Amino acid sequence: MPSRNVLKVDVPDSYYHVYARGHGKQKIFRDDEDYEYFLSLFARHLSNEPAVNASARTYAHLQDDISLLCYCLMDNHFHLLLYQRQGGAMSQLMRGIMTSYSMYFNKKYGLSGALFESRYKASRISSDLYLMHISRYIHLNPKDWMAYPHSSIHSYYLGAPEWLQPTPVIELFGTLPKYADFLNDHTDYKESLELIEDELANRL
Repeated sequence: MPSRNVLKVDVPDSYYHVYARGHGKQKIFRDDEDYEYFLSLFARHLSNEPAVNASARTYAHLQDDISLLCYCLMDNHFHLLLYQRQGGAMSQLMRGIMTSYSMYFNKKYGLSGALFESRYKASRISSDLYLMHISRYIHLNPKDWMAYPHSSIHSYYLGAPEWLQPTPVIELFGTLPKYADFLNDHTDYKESLELIEDELANRL
């Protein structure tokens, strides 16, 4: 049985399942613009070229330090699969994204106070086997996962933006069709849930 990994674990050259939900389970995404703005924050920090704000200040450019491998944004929570090369990069990325998104959301809807339940939760993934299963867990989070518009699964099939890196997951299976077969193996998926329970940030 793998040991549980808590948020304080910050190890370079490691994969992490990252999870956060709205305060009191409130919705953190209310319309398509919200989903798009949240993803634009990954583009801000993980694109090939550094981004600057209206004051010409450069945002933290973290592409060399951390990669986003897959994601799923649900209405009141989100799941991410990250690969951290440099210690501290995950904290820097998540702090930037969650702070900026909270400011955007509260301003848009005339709210104040905490948007998220707490700091994000992160669980270090201990093996390639768990990495395979957790990528599937993230992509299959919505019941209608193939039609769901707010996950990275479509980028796997149609081409990914520069701030998303699906290759490490696909390479675990050799080819994209083999990964697709893995996603569609619902019997194996149900059996794997107990196996990966301690590797999931939202079960901590």
